[in-house]
Amino acid sequence: MPDIDRRGLLGAGLGAAAALGMAGCGTSGGERHTGPEPHRGAGDAPHGGGGKEGAGSGASGVRLIGDGSTADTGKQPGQPSAPVPLEPGQRPPQFVVFSWDGAGEVGNGLFPRFLELAREHDAKMTFFLSGIYLLPESKKSLYRPPNNPRGASDIGYLTDAHVKETLRHVGEAWRDGHEIGTHFNGHFCGGSGSVANWTPAQWHSEINQAISFVTEWRTNTGWENAEPLPFDYRRELVGGRTPCLLGQENLLPTAAKLGWRYDASSPGGLQVWPDKKQGVWDLPLQGMPFPGHSFEVLSMDYNILANQSNNSTNGMPARFPGWRHQATEAYLSGFRRAYETNRAPFYVGNHFEEWNGGIYMDAVADVLKRVAGEADVRLVSFRQFVDWLDVQDPAVLAKLRTLGVGEAPAGGWNTFFKRA
Repeated sequence: MPDIDRRGLLGAGLGAAAALGMAGCGTSGGERHTGPEPHRGAGDAPHGGGGKEGAGSGASGVRLIGDGSTADTGKQPGQPSAPVPLEPGQRPPQFVVFSWDGAGEVGNGLFPRFLELAREHDAKMTFFLSGIYLLPESKKSLYRPPNNPRGASDIGYLTDAHVKETLRHVGEAWRDGHEIGTHFNGHFCGGSGSVANWTPAQWHSEINQAISFVTEWRTNTGWENAEPLPFDYRRELVGGRTPCLLGQENLLPTAAKLGWRYDASSPGGLQVWPDKKQGVWDLPLQGMPFPGHSFEVLSMDYNILANQSNNSTNGMPARFPGWRHQATEAYLSGFRRAYETNRAPFYVGNHFEEWNGGIYMDAVADVLKRVAGEADVRLVSFRQFVDWLDVQDPAVLAKLRTLGVGEAPAGGWNTFFKRA
């Protein structure tokens, strides 16, 4: 069993979005940290088209929804063929899920950078969109966060220009086949208003508000000629990740009631095959080997940063090359440990950030390029992964769950499954 300390940095909340120049949120983990996380900001530009529900947008097969902020454009492009059950003796694929907390563009070009990288390597990812990233700051009073003042947000609000950029790239991501999940809204990690203390009913309110900001951005911005997001978000939304990886216990009853298929909020998970909690697939960030240390670090950019530069996003530049190499090798070590043994899925959490000179973005890009070429590797979204899980024989999944971290099946996969 890996040595993972689950204390984390529950209230480390990296301040306001603008201060960090990134779009997403973080989690600390490693040098005695692998659990919960902090966060900050996002944004890109709109498109043309308007109308009401039932009216066409001018394109064949497009039905505008509500105020025209979103539209039903049909089946999502870029999806893999329908998943099939494993055959007797078949080695499981190696699933790798790259996910992005916040999922906004703040002018640093990171959202389009990773969309292009995904196209080049036939990768699909999950973008956990923070709902308030589509809400203009001038309308922040519309947000009523549980246990916090009206309009409050620990990640701030985006400029109008960045809201437009975020809209453009979110639409582009969906058309490319990526998943749009939720990172909820105001990202409250500390104090009495922390998401750790929210009730199931308060989580329901937060989710409803996140949906409203995504589905009513045209009303809230007044951009009547902007192109709608090309999906029905109420249908699209099947999972999320909570701020700072807090509050899952009270979120899950609401998630199950809403028909969500998974939750990616649990911190400090192990590299083993997943199971369900309260009827919802539990897909936690995982501890992975941290080169040069005896402990493990959580598979998220912020956790690596927390252990390299003591939570500072502007560490010593002379150390950037070494830290980048260490981050890259941490991810690759986690990947290899699963790939060469139990084939447990590997989850990586990120933010669109430029911490420590952008070394974590470079590390993730390097890792994606390197694992994409390996045999049997599938770079998928969380939703695509649970699509695969849901068609497997429950007895086969139960058998896979008997394999521990870094444990290969004795006698090989064919012998292993004969005993399932």
